[in-house]
Amino acid sequence: MKLKVCGMHHNPKDVAQLQPDYLGFIFWEPSTRYFDGDMPDLPKSIKKVGVFVDESVTKIIYKIMSHKLDSVQLHGTESAKYCQALRDVILENEIGEDNFERIQFDIIKVFSIKDDFDFSVLEAYEASCDYFMFDTKGKLPGGNGYTFDWNILKEYPSTKPYFLSGGIGLEEMDSLLAFLESPASKQCYAIDVNSRFEVKPGLKSIEQLEKFKKLLLN
Repeated sequence: MKLKVCGMHHNPKDVAQLQPDYLGFIFWEPSTRYFDGDMPDLPKSIKKVGVFVDESVTKIIYKIMSHKLDSVQLHGTESAKYCQALRDVILENEIGEDNFERIQFDIIKVFSIKDDFDFSVLEAYEASCDYFMFDTKGKLPGGNGYTFDWNILKEYPSTKPYFLSGGIGLEEMDSLLAFLESPASKQCYAIDVNSRFEVKPGLKSIEQLEKFKKLLLN
């Protein structure tokens, strides 16, 4: 099981020492966790995820290039056509005279769930996205601090791996481990955490994250 810690702002280097698989940086300006600084030097084993909400493709490409992002997380109402347009962009680095290498990045499309969800909407996104993410529907695009009913994922029809997000904290560990033992978690690829591990927005509790990671992976 992979671990993604999102909402990096004040102490990403400290979080990186815990060696999560992904670190998320939010590029949606209204967020209290909005990241506008210099990207820290991180181990290559940690994938940098840029989180966007209904942003232009041009702006996303700029952020990919300037921050060397490995993944793009789309947390708004982005259509399947939009995702395909982003997928079709060809980015290259010059590594020598007349020698270029393709810049690869994953696309994670987020879908918010409250009481139920129409999984048929996923079909249109299958070809253009590498992963899905299921988060709790709330007032904000993310970081609302509470979970949805994971039993809904029993109806998940796809073989595409997904991230589980939405208000996951230490208090949910027993129910989370039980979920991960259930058939509903068959395609669950990663756990995404954020607000429940914060001292304040963008400042993570290293002690709590370390405890969570040990419980999750042991």
